[in-house]
Amino acid sequence: MLSSQRTEGKPIFIVQSPLEKNPDDDRMLMCRRRFPSIARQIAGCIANPPSDQFLAGKFAATGPFSHHVHPHVIRARGLKLQTVHEQPVRIERLSGSDSGIVEVKLDRPGAKNAIGKEMLKGLKEAIEMISSDSSANVLMIQSSVPKVFCAGADLKERKLMSPSEVQLFVNSLRTSYSYIGVIEGAALGGGLELVLSCDLRICGEAATFSMPETGLAIIPGAGGTQRLPRLVGKSVAKDLIFTGRKIDANDAMSIGLVNHSVPLGEAYSKALEIAREINQKGPLAVRMAKRAINKGLEVEMSSALALEEDCYEKLLNTKDRLEGLAAFAEKRRPRYSGE
Repeated sequence: MLSSQRTEGKPIFIVQSPLEKNPDDDRMLMCRRRFPSIARQIAGCIANPPSDQFLAGKFAATGPFSHHVHPHVIRARGLKLQTVHEQPVRIERLSGSDSGIVEVKLDRPGAKNAIGKEMLKGLKEAIEMISSDSSANVLMIQSSVPKVFCAGADLKERKLMSPSEVQLFVNSLRTSYSYIGVIEGAALGGGLELVLSCDLRICGEAATFSMPETGLAIIPGAGGTQRLPRLVGKSVAKDLIFTGRKIDANDAMSIGLVNHSVPLGEAYSKALEIAREINQKGPLAVRMAKRAINKGLEVEMSSALALEEDCYEKLLNTKDRLEGLAAFAEKRRPRYSGE
C-alpha cells in the first residue's frame, strides 16, 4: 500500500508491507498472502486511480506506481521504490463531452512553481505535444500547488546561469501560449508574464499579481513590458512595472488585467465553463479570429482590415463552415471536425 507523510515539509511516500494494512480484513489478507503482486497493484490503483494523464518531461520509473511517485522515497521492510525526478508540468486531456479541452498543470510545490530549466523544458514539451494534436481546441493553464500560480523565475537557477543561458531562458518564456489562465494565488514576475501570454485570464479573489523585477535591477524581459501596456494601457503598466507593487484580484479586474474575478476556489469552474463554450465553436474559426485580432493590433487599420478579409476567406471553403450552415438549417448542434 502507498501512503504519504511529511518530513521537513517534503512529502514522503512509503511502501508498506502487505500485512501491515487492514489486518482485520480477512478477504484482503487472504488475497495479499496468496497473490501479493496483484494485491499491491490493486492497492496502488485504489490509492491513486488512473486517468488520461501524461507527464511532460522524463519518465524515470515503470510499474503500477510510476506516475504517482514523489522523488523523496524511503525504505520500508526491505521494499523500495525507484527515485524519480519531479515532473513540473503535467497534461490532462478531458474526455466525453469535454473532449478537445486540455489542462496544463504547473506542479513544482517545493519552489512555488518557480520557472527553472526543468519547468521550461516541461512547458516546451507540453506545447509540442499539444500542437501535434489536431483534436485539442481549448487549453487551460493552472497550478496544482495551493495558494500560488507561479512565483516567477527561479532566481537560484538564474544566478548560476551564464549570460547566454539567461538569454535562452528569457526567450523561452516569450513563446505565445494560447491558453485560458486559471489563477488561484500569486502570479509574480515571470508568472505574471506567463499569465499575460494567455488569451483569457480567470482569477480567484485571493489572487495577487506583481512585476517586482525593477527591485532586482532588471526589467520584465519575457514579454511583460510589451503585453502589459497592450492589455491595461501605457500609464497603468508603467505604474506597475516602475514600482513593482502588488495588486489584488479586485484591482486586476478593474484595470482589465483579468477577464473574470470569482470567489476563492472557483476560478477553475469558471474557466472550464468558458472553455466548454469555446469548445463548441468551430475550431478553425476560433484560430482565425485569434490571428486576426493579435496580428491586426500590430499594424495600422487598412492593413488590419486586409488581414481580417484574408482570415475570413480562408474559412469559406472549409467543411466546418458547411456543417455550421447545415446544422443551423436542421436546427441541431453542429459537429465540427476542424477541417
